[in-house]
Amino acid sequence: MNTALPNLAFPPIEARIVEESRGVMIFDAVRSRYVRLTPEEWVRQHLIGFLISHRGVPLSLVAVEKGFDVSGQSKRADVVVYRRDGRPWLLAECKAPGVAIGDAALRQVARYARVIHADVLALTNGLRHEAFAVASGALTPLEDLPAYPA
Repeated sequence: MNTALPNLAFPPIEARIVEESRGVMIFDAVRSRYVRLTPEEWVRQHLIGFLISHRGVPLSLVAVEKGFDVSGQSKRADVVVYRRDGRPWLLAECKAPGVAIGDAALRQVARYARVIHADVLALTNGLRHEAFAVASGALTPLEDLPAYPA
């Protein structure tokens, strides 16, 4: 199996990777199934692992590829983390390591945030991460991905 996967700026994860007739697959604990291992999926699984292991996020409150509507168009958020009361806490957009995290990605996640109303926005390509607190429609840069609220 050729799984030349890049090292990311996240702690290592214990990835369950298999090769099937459909290609190389990685187990996604959120969806409880194997999914195709793409560069973006590699980043997403590291982000989820980091949030759970290092930021105190309960696995049961994480949604992957959460569908919603933006101006009549169907969209999907890469990762949405919910508070215990069901309100969205964090909305994250994951890109492949070779994709720059720039203004276009920030505009994309900001559009999604107007519908999802999360308290925190995050962008990552696995090598670089940006996080923002959202309050009254304004984005305030954060030093790092915050801990899950108690």
